[in-house]
This record gives sequence, structure tokens and C-alpha cells, in this order.
Amino acid sequence: MRFVVGVDLGQTADYTAITILEERESGSYDVRYLERLRNTPYPQIVRRLDHLVKRLPEKPSMAVDATGVGRPVIDMIRDAHLPASVYPITLTGGDAVVRDGMERRVPKRDVASTIAVLLQTERLRIARGLKESETLLRELLNFRVKISLSGHDTYEAWREQEHDDLVLAVGLAAWLFEKGRDGYVLYMEEELARMRKEKAG
Repeated sequence: MRFVVGVDLGQTADYTAITILEERESGSYDVRYLERLRNTPYPQIVRRLDHLVKRLPEKPSMAVDATGVGRPVIDMIRDAHLPASVYPITLTGGDAVVRDGMERRVPKRDVASTIAVLLQTERLRIARGLKESETLLRELLNFRVKISLSGHDTYEAWREQEHDDLVLAVGLAAWLFEKGRDGYVLYMEEELARMRKEKAG
């Protein structure tokens, strides 16, 4: 895969963030696109995703946040037959990646650490000319680890009024590039092929 679309789905009144990452030959990534949508009906978000993926030179993968409202919206994306391979990812506060049928349950710390490593090793480039680049950079600066009284770590914005939707959209796409190749992508492709075969038979 050369392109991954990252989608962090928000409640209707919250932001939904969309990003497109492109892999370079060096194993580094360029953030090619950033967008935030607010007060936007989910069918309109699906149409927006369809428009974006059809503009790419090849079929992309799509890492979609399946946490909260994500599951029914993912069903809408699949029903729309977008020209993209859709990979649902549920963010958790756990310690390990867990396969849950066609989905992966991924600790939020894994997504956050993936971004941190890419930035520290200068393998993630964010074009300043992108409409939301300053917002993403501000979110990255405000993103922090919070240790709860029970000893669990959570990743959230430094201040309550700050958002982390773009960080998570980029993080989901980066995680799929970096960690999704451990068998998740292959497993999903095999499962989808099996389901199509059963449906045809």
C-alpha cells in the first residue's frame, strides 16, 4: 500500500478528521491531506471520503476509528463500495493489540507512540501549506500522557478545550503503515475474499 486514509470519526457536534498519508521509498511518510468536518451528517462524510479516494492515483487503504460511533459509519462506508480497503480500528486503554473478528483493538498508546517515533526519527513530514497543518502541529504540541489513579495511561489533549482529532487520524494511518503489516492487512484481505466467495457460492 502506498496511500493510507486515516479517519477519526466524531459525534455529530464534534470534529471528524480526515488525513491522507503517502509512503515514500525510504519508509518515511508525507502528510498529503488534512481536513476537519463539523456538524456534518455521516452520509455526507461518506460521500466526502468517496470523492477523496477517487482522486488518488491508486486504491488506498483506509484506517477508520471504530470506537464509539465508528461501527455504524464503517458499515455505511462499506455499503457505499468506496474504492478503498477499509480497516476498522477500535482504540482502547489496554496494553496489547487484540484481534476481534474483522477488527483490531489497538491501545491508544500504540497509536500515540507510532506518531512520536516517526516524528523523532524525522520519518513523518507535514507540509506547511496544508489548510489544517497549523492545527495539527498545535494538537501535537498539546498531546500528552495522563496517568490515571489506577495506573493506566491515557492520551489526550493537554487542555480540555483542545482537540486531538487530527492527531488520531494521522496516528491511525501511521499505525496501519507501521504496525498493520504484522498480518492484519493480509488477514483482512483473506477474510474479505472468503466472504465474497461464500456470497457468490
